[in-house]
Amino acid sequence: MAGEVATKLFWGVAVVLFMSALWCCSAQQVPCYFIFGDSLVDNGNNNQLSSLARADYLPYGIDFPRGPTGRFSNGKTTVDVIAELLGFNGYIPAYSNTRGRDILSGVNYASAAAGIRDETGQQLGDRIPFSGQVRNHQNIVQQIVDILGDENTAADYLGRCIYSVGLGSNDYLNNYFMPQVYSTSRRFSPDQYAQILIQQYTQQLSIMYDNGARKFVLFGVGQIGCSPNALANSPDGRTCNQGYNSANQMFNNRLKGLVNQLNRDQPDARFIYVDSYGIFQDIINSPSSFGFRVTNAGCCGIGRNNGQITCLPFQTPCPNRREYLFWDAFHPTEAGNTVIGRRAYSAQGPSDAYPIDIRRLVQL
Repeated sequence: MAGEVATKLFWGVAVVLFMSALWCCSAQQVPCYFIFGDSLVDNGNNNQLSSLARADYLPYGIDFPRGPTGRFSNGKTTVDVIAELLGFNGYIPAYSNTRGRDILSGVNYASAAAGIRDETGQQLGDRIPFSGQVRNHQNIVQQIVDILGDENTAADYLGRCIYSVGLGSNDYLNNYFMPQVYSTSRRFSPDQYAQILIQQYTQQLSIMYDNGARKFVLFGVGQIGCSPNALANSPDGRTCNQGYNSANQMFNNRLKGLVNQLNRDQPDARFIYVDSYGIFQDIINSPSSFGFRVTNAGCCGIGRNNGQITCLPFQTPCPNRREYLFWDAFHPTEAGNTVIGRRAYSAQGPSDAYPIDIRRLVQL
């Protein structure tokens, strides 16, 4: 029995030393990267679900080396860009596809149509809400403990990883602003709803912390009122829905405040906020500065602004995808995701990331 324990401990330590050497002596800046989110960063977890929220068909992935993988874009997502900047040799695998020691580099738990609230997106079918993603992470953490040999070794390892969370958009688009399906807008004012979302969000962060997470990247909600879908319903096809934007800014402001609170309450952890809303505003204010020509329509879609119905199977997309901010009715192109990912990693303005950016976070 003692020999078996010693052997397990030896191999656990050996794996840690190997991964640490790989991490330290290559361009890889952290040992692992864990991703929680929705369709903006889903890379295949919905492919096997009974859901309308899937992107495992062309022309999705038309510019991605592996073709359609479940990413809701023509190419890379924001977290793909960040993984590259962090020095990973390859992209972080989807929870549904990862096995064995691959989990030591991180896992992507994101699920299209998912929200902070469990009921969010239910009209689209199956999805994995934030709480379900965190439960999946707990399962992965236990596997990492088994691989590394003991909880202390695993805790040290996991404490050096990056944990990014990008949720909230669907809690508005596929919940609060869908009164024909959900009652939340009748039960709560926008400010009350934002507070409830933050409370539920905080509960999941607490579970992640208890499972070893120490470096958190919290993405604010982007300008959902300026998506091609929202603009398709505006009088001129260009005026953003300020009701949508105002509501999700209430959430963003509370999320930024939560970062301050958690940094005070958890001195052994570090939380940062990425201002997705502000980055989108910069692009919309000066699209040519970022190489964009079209910011109010999807590259692929149906109806006004290519935003009334999302990109259909084998539909022919626009040829000049680099010039479009949006790929479909809701999701950015690879070009748009690249701007967001780069500015989250290395802030180009004082408000891009607060209080520090990802590049500085990994150095702590």
